[in-house]
Amino acid sequence: MRFDILTLFPEMIENACSHSIIKRAIESDIISVNTINPRDYTLDKHKKVDDTPYGGGAGMVLMAQPYVDAYEGINKSDNSITIMMTPQGKTFNNSVVRELTQYNQIIILCGHYEGFDERIRDIIKPIEISIGDFVLTGGELPALCVIDSVSRKIDGTLGKIESMEEDSFENGLLEYPHYTKPRNYKGLEVPEVLLNGNHKLIEEFRKEQQVERTKLRRPDLYQKWLEETSN
Repeated sequence: MRFDILTLFPEMIENACSHSIIKRAIESDIISVNTINPRDYTLDKHKKVDDTPYGGGAGMVLMAQPYVDAYEGINKSDNSITIMMTPQGKTFNNSVVRELTQYNQIIILCGHYEGFDERIRDIIKPIEISIGDFVLTGGELPALCVIDSVSRKIDGTLGKIESMEEDSFENGLLEYPHYTKPRNYKGLEVPEVLLNGNHKLIEEFRKEQQVERTKLRRPDLYQKWLEETSN
């Protein structure tokens, strides 16, 4: 899996990807993360990539030329997808993550300021994705969410495949609670069922906890799970 990120702040992507599981995945050639700075493609001698909006208004708009030229300069796989991180996009969730793992290359456009010149959308025609109904100062943090969540579903990224299979949302429910040593901490005991070595009872307990936790914290997911399991 190859990630190509168009960003005005490549150090944000590079620094975040130089730690922990993502770093190991890069070092193992499971994924690669490349950054492309549109400033390197601008025709402006001052490396300018934004300008005031036509029609007036606050803020600055990212110019089409640097982004389109930077995008066209990327060596694209036959099996690639281009996405734009924007609050106007469809909500990023586990289903979208699964879809993205089917590609060999994911190109991500990160915006800033008041957003993109609309002609960037018209020419590149990216899939627009949002990580939630809120606005950030730029697209780098959302892009890192995509890189992280997609990468962990690529074979070899995680040490044990079970680590992914037990994640929240994988079976339509939230993940069950976890415990480790000591058995008693400030008067709070580890549930006895987890200590008796009976794997069948442990599995049943964890499933019950998943259902109860989802029902309490995410009734929307719980209702959807009920509907799917009843069909």
